[in-house]
Amino acid sequence: MALAVAVALVPVLSGCGVSTKGDFDRGKQLFAAQCSTCHALKDAGSTSTIGPDLDAAFAQARASGMDPETIAGVVKNQVENPRPAQETVGEPNPSISMPANLVEGSELDDVATYIAAVAGNPEVKGPTLPDDPGAQVFAQNNCAGCHTMEAADATGTVGPDLDKAVPQLGTDAAVRESIVDPNKQIAPGYPPNVMPDNFEQLISPNGLDDLVQFLLKYSGKGSAAASGGGGAGGSAKSAGSKKPGGSSKSGGSSKSAGSYDK
Repeated sequence: MALAVAVALVPVLSGCGVSTKGDFDRGKQLFAAQCSTCHALKDAGSTSTIGPDLDAAFAQARASGMDPETIAGVVKNQVENPRPAQETVGEPNPSISMPANLVEGSELDDVATYIAAVAGNPEVKGPTLPDDPGAQVFAQNNCAGCHTMEAADATGTVGPDLDKAVPQLGTDAAVRESIVDPNKQIAPGYPPNVMPDNFEQLISPNGLDDLVQFLLKYSGKGSAAASGGGGAGGSAKSAGSKKPGGSSKSGGSSKSAGSYDK
């Protein structure tokens, strides 16, 4: 997103009612599935640096009085009209240009509403993680974007619920296989070829060991298992599926991802 330019246009857009209000919870789910692999956003627990950090992009504008409706309008404009690849630094590189209309219609309203509520919002503390090295691997690889795991304050619904799936797998070898070879055993109700199959290359051997042990230790144990951990996400419960400053909305969820594990 060419957000620096977009945020500079705030005086023009402010107060113009440029966005239709969407569903916060559904927007959070869609962000995890479609946006978190490129954008950092504290509430989503995403840390990618491929695209702009959305908290950094909107923090100053929000502090200066930009209202959520205007932020949502900026987000929608950038999704519909992303920066062309030829405008990136150096040689044209389509891989670092966001595809146009990555989400559309009501789904775009939902994503824009979610980002507008949490990006750069000082009330948002982010997910709370156990004080465990595997929790950091879990966060750095955006496992929460696709999976639910209560101890990690993860609420993704794209892939299987790890609190149910990991105890069923049971062993170190089975959990490891589900990470490095996700299509070998597909969880019922989920299609193949959705979860990346290159985590063995992306995660160091020690990091993979830490992740497997973390999943075995905490999956299915609930938030109490994580108590006392001063993890990467901050304090108490994160904004999670609750809209900062208000109550949560019920959002639909769609099962669209593959293996038992991230």
